Amino acid sequence: MSDATAFSTTNLKPALLSKLSDIGYTEMTLVQAHTLPHLLAGADVVARAKTGSGKTAAFGLALLNKLDAASFCVQALVLCPTRELADQVAKEIRRLAQAIPNIKILSLCGGVPIGPQNASLQHSPHIIVGTPGRVLKHLSKGTVNLNALQTFVLDEADRMLDMGFTDELDAILAFVPNDRQTLLFSATYPEAIAGMSARVQRDPVKVDVTDDEQPARISQHWCSVTRENRNDELLRALRAWGGALNLVFCNTKIDCAEVARYLQAKNIVAIALHGDLDQPQRTQVLVRFANRSASVLIATDVAARGLDVEDLDAVFNYELPAQPEVYIHRIGRTGRAGKEGVAVSLVETREMRRLQEIEALLPEDALRPCAIPDSKRATDSLMPAMTTLQISGGRKNKLRPGDLLGALTAQGGVRGDAVGSIDLFDTCSYVAVRNAQARNALQQLTSRPIKGRKYRARILR
Repeated sequence: MSDATAFSTTNLKPALLSKLSDIGYTEMTLVQAHTLPHLLAGADVVARAKTGSGKTAAFGLALLNKLDAASFCVQALVLCPTRELADQVAKEIRRLAQAIPNIKILSLCGGVPIGPQNASLQHSPHIIVGTPGRVLKHLSKGTVNLNALQTFVLDEADRMLDMGFTDELDAILAFVPNDRQTLLFSATYPEAIAGMSARVQRDPVKVDVTDDEQPARISQHWCSVTRENRNDELLRALRAWGGALNLVFCNTKIDCAEVARYLQAKNIVAIALHGDLDQPQRTQVLVRFANRSASVLIATDVAARGLDVEDLDAVFNYELPAQPEVYIHRIGRTGRAGKEGVAVSLVETREMRRLQEIEALLPEDALRPCAIPDSKRATDSLMPAMTTLQISGGRKNKLRPGDLLGALTAQGGVRGDAVGSIDLFDTCSYVAVRNAQARNALQQLTSRPIKGRKYRARILR
C-alpha cells in the first residue's frame, strides 16, 4: 500500500479512520484519492468515475466528517435515480456512520407508503438519501426542511437526467440553501451534466478518473441465435459460462418475467427485477441475489441501475440494447476490482446493426463471435449455496444482526460458519444460511424468543 493512497493521509476524524480500518478499507480507490482532499476541504466537486469505483464511500465520508451529531436537522441530502441505488447508498453510509453515535439516516423513495416516512420525519434525520420525486413531495408538503443543509449530492447524475428528472431537480433546488457544498458524481459526462454543474455548483473541482482506471478484464462473446431458440441458447450459455452470480439483461419487463419463468421451469434459481414489482418484492429480489440465494438475476436497465453486487461472474445480454453506450454500462458490472469477468450477448440477424454500433465503441476484436460450447461442468454448477429466511422484525423492533445470529446458533443450532449475510430493514430482516441448514434455521428462529419476543419466519423460494 502506498502512503499517498492511505486513508490515514487525509483529514478524516479519528473515529471514521478507525471504522475504515475495522471494515477493511485501508487504501483509497482512484476516485477517492482524487476527490477526498477536495471534498474534505469543502469544495464543490464534479467527478466522473465508473460504477463500483468507490464514489459512495468518498462522498459519504466527506459529509459524515463535518456532520454535527448533536444538531438534529437535515445536514446532507443525497439524490439517486432509483430506489435500489438509494437503498445501497444509505446502507453504505450507515456502515461508515457506525463510528459516530446517534446518527440518523433516512431513505425517502417512491413506491412505498408515505405515512411511515412522515412518522420517521417527526424526529429530523441528519442525512436523507432519496429519489427526486419522493423528496420533492416531502419538500412541497413541508415534512422535510433543508434550511440547515450543508452537503447536497447528486449521485449518478447522468442517469437522473436520462430518466427525465430535470424538472424535479430544478424544483428541489428552490428549497436548498445557497451556502452549501454541492457534489456531482457521474459515470458519463454528457453536455447536460456540464450544464447542470454550471447551474448548481460554484467553481467546482473537476475530477475524471475513467481514463486512469484499470481496464476491466472481461471476455466478450456474441452468439448467433434465432427468435425461436433464444431461451434455449441463453440456458446453454449460462451453463457454459455462468458462475455463482449471473446477471441477464432484457430490454422489457415482459421479457424479464418470461425469461425468469423459463429458467425456473428448468430448475435454475432465477429471479426477475422489473418495474411491476412493489418495493417489498424488489427488496427481496435484491437481497436474495446479493446474499447468493439466487444464481441468476434477470433485469431491465432501469431496474438494475445502481445494482452493486461484488464478484458478479458473468453478464448476459438476452437482447442487445438500443443504445450502444448502454452495452458498456451493462458489461461493466463484471470484472471489477481486478477480477476477470465474462460478457455474452445473444444476437439475432435483425440486431446486426446494433452489434456493429457496439463494436465501433470497443477496441478492435474485443467482442468476438463464438458458438456456445456444450457444458461439461456438473449439472448443479448454477445451484446457489445459500437459502434466504425472512423474519418479521427489523430495525424498528431494535433488532441487530447479532441478535439474529445468536438465535440461530443458540443451544447447538446452526453452526456460525453456515450463516451468511444478515440484512435488516425497518420492519423485516433477511438471513442467508447454507442450504442444508435452512430447516434447522427456520426452527431456531420460530421456536425461541429474540430479545424477549417471538417473530414469524419463512423460507423464501
